[in-house]
Amino acid sequence: HTVTPSSNDESELYAEVVMGLGEVLVGNFPGRALSFAVKKAAAAEAAAGTKYLADGEAPRVLGFPSKSVLLKIPRPTLIFRSDSNGEDLDGYAGAGLYESVPMDKEQTLHADYSADPLVWDDAFQADLLTRIAQAGVAIEAAMGGVPQDIEGVVKGGEIFVVQTRPQV
Repeated sequence: HTVTPSSNDESELYAEVVMGLGEVLVGNFPGRALSFAVKKAAAAEAAAGTKYLADGEAPRVLGFPSKSVLLKIPRPTLIFRSDSNGEDLDGYAGAGLYESVPMDKEQTLHADYSADPLVWDDAFQADLLTRIAQAGVAIEAAMGGVPQDIEGVVKGGEIFVVQTRPQV
């Protein structure tokens, strides 16, 4: 979220990260995601592409992950979403009301965060969370400064945006 949902603080980005498929985050799976927040640069700087985070700011981890499962598909595949017209209604966030359907069956595995450098490697964590935050602020700027609810994937160190929609 390019605006922190709990406080509506427009100067702060808030994000959550989980291992495996994002369904673990948005579905009814117990536990927490890794969550973080960071202060954004001024909208004009972001729109110009000169700066995305406020001076001296680095992502602050707010909570460490405790999700006990991760979902994984063992080969390249597609994931389909059922009809999502509800997401287009003014002032209505339809996210999570429609089912994501993978072309292939996902595997349910034990989530081992002790092996995830996002948890134990401070330099890796700072780099990845900073890049996620910068991408979020850049997307918000590209969408005319409208706060965004963004979903993405990190694979092989690269960030891929899956979807973005106005944050309600």
